[in-house]
Amino acid sequence: MNARTRLIASIGIPVLLILLVVGAFLWQQRSSAGTTPAPAGTQKLIPMRLALDWTPNTNHTGIYVALKKGWYRDAGIDLQLLPYSASVSPDVLVSSGKADVGIGATEGIVADAAVSQPVVSIAAIIQHNTSALVTLASSGLSRPRDLSGKIYGGFGASYEPAVVGEIIKRDGGTGQFKNVTLDVDAMQALESHRVDFAWVFEGWEVIQAQRAGVKLNIFPITNYGVADYYTPNIIASPNEIKQKSELLHRFMAATAKGYEYARTHAQDAAQILLSPRYADTGRKWGWQDAAVWHGYPQFIINTGGIVDAGGHPVHSMDFESLYTNQFLP
Repeated sequence: MNARTRLIASIGIPVLLILLVVGAFLWQQRSSAGTTPAPAGTQKLIPMRLALDWTPNTNHTGIYVALKKGWYRDAGIDLQLLPYSASVSPDVLVSSGKADVGIGATEGIVADAAVSQPVVSIAAIIQHNTSALVTLASSGLSRPRDLSGKIYGGFGASYEPAVVGEIIKRDGGTGQFKNVTLDVDAMQALESHRVDFAWVFEGWEVIQAQRAGVKLNIFPITNYGVADYYTPNIIASPNEIKQKSELLHRFMAATAKGYEYARTHAQDAAQILLSPRYADTGRKWGWQDAAVWHGYPQFIINTGGIVDAGGHPVHSMDFESLYTNQFLP
């Protein structure tokens, strides 16, 4: 598998990657601690809040590049990053208006629509799914069917048991397992043997494990009957889209510039890790296709993992309402 090969080859990823992301985050936090007046004769900056889905990582590189290079300010935006919180999701912050945009996931977008609290994907950060179920290499759990009856460390989302169970069944297992909601990092729970397996991003947690010398068994979910899909996504609320369309155009222009820079500048070590995934050759960053937005969402609906506000399984949905390309430059 090409993605797997890239991960193994990138075990020696330069420390510069971490310095870029974390350094940019600290720089942004300092710069947003107080209001910096705009130079005389320049446009007034419009405050904008972006809710992160996790601690700063390589999925966010383009955003930090755009911040560091001042491209949001050039677009008239004073971008504030809202740190990840385990108590409230980016989707909730976005749908409630406490954040203008956020980093979300396809599963969450579908689940939000089912309970009539919709958010809309306005860009695909990565063009292909980069998530996997993982176990410790020493566990003896060498394929998904071995996970039957084991302990899964999850995030508390309604769709997780159904999707994970379906993956296990498609590899010949029973699909039955114990599901616990974690209050610590998934890799930490795995290494401390609190859980037997977890669902993580190959492009971040797996890389962290490799750099720390932790050996894993990796089961990319798209190898087990799961349709490929965009993950993660940049999300906005329908209300934001209606009321702040021009601002979202400016935000996406600066953001796209950041991700294009991250994937095209070989001199920046950060692009070694994820630039092939940000966009396929000859394709613009962020673009989303209808086929992808019908494939995986239908898969998770078919598993029974998506329920409405009353707890009843959802059997159909308007997939076209879940995404838009209108703000991409």
